[in-house]
Amino acid sequence: MTDTIIPHMNVLGIETSCDETGVALYGTDAGLLAHELHSQADLHAVYGGVVPEIASRDHVRMLLPLIRRVMERAGIDRPDAIAYTAGPGLVGALMVGGGMANGLGLAWDCPVIAVHHMEGHLLAPMLEENPPEFPFLALLVSGGHSMLIAVRELGAYRLLGTTLDDAVGEAFDKTAKLLGLGYPGGPALAALAEHGDDTAYDFPRPMLSRPTADFSFSGLKTAVMLEVRKAESEGRLDALRADLAASFQRAAVDTLVAKSLRAARAEGLERIVVAGGVGANRLLRQEMAERFEGEVYYPRMAFCTDNGAMIAIAGALRLAEAGAAGGIRAQPRWPLDTLAMPPAA
Repeated sequence: MTDTIIPHMNVLGIETSCDETGVALYGTDAGLLAHELHSQADLHAVYGGVVPEIASRDHVRMLLPLIRRVMERAGIDRPDAIAYTAGPGLVGALMVGGGMANGLGLAWDCPVIAVHHMEGHLLAPMLEENPPEFPFLALLVSGGHSMLIAVRELGAYRLLGTTLDDAVGEAFDKTAKLLGLGYPGGPALAALAEHGDDTAYDFPRPMLSRPTADFSFSGLKTAVMLEVRKAESEGRLDALRADLAASFQRAAVDTLVAKSLRAARAEGLERIVVAGGVGANRLLRQEMAERFEGEVYYPRMAFCTDNGAMIAIAGALRLAEAGAAGGIRAQPRWPLDTLAMPPAA
């Protein structure tokens, strides 16, 4: 991997695709120099989900102070290049990051790289001391995405399967809401599940009987909803909440692991990368390690959710296609498998 990185460059990474403002500085010879992350969870909690206008305004408020803090911590006056998330994501939030990146690129006279958000997640394990080598299977699981991708090398991605309805992170959040948990619901549900019996309910493992690598979690969510309503009608929801959470989590994780192992075998891949917010789930990590015969790689917990470090390293790997500042790219929808390999340096 290191052979593809242009040496002696400091890349500033900016992430503003949704409800987290992430900034990081990555040195192609020194590694991660500094990073900062601001979560908007408290702002959106009262609404039970992300409000795009509030997200955009908070990015405007926080982005420049975070950039200053990162640059000061790294002891760098200006970067050699700037990478920013250009999509997919909320268009207003993307415009904030793209505008800041291009404005600073003009001021600092440095190249600017538009980065695909999911490629950032996919490459986040490259920040660790033991990074995965190509090729590998990537399981990208977050609030907006559930994808299995055969990764042959940088930019050579083949989509094997995706979600047909809710992404697994959305299923976690919506199930948490059914159980009366706060926002964001995924971590709260996982914490509650630790106190429950994951065999208490035999929830469906969607689409495991089909050969496809696609996912579907709507049926699982509906099954939980029916049991929640039954428990409410019997006045027993408080007593059964932990069992419901644990049984849901077990069904979701079983589905993710089984689909991943099947895809890895079909593609002849001996390495799996798990990335995205749901990649922080402890049960998923435990089951993948126990059931996969090859090697499994994750970003550290802090880099599972959206962050600037993953954008910075993705930008470092794509420095060869960096362009001059001046054009803001914001693509709310951007299929990962449309990316191309960067031109040879």
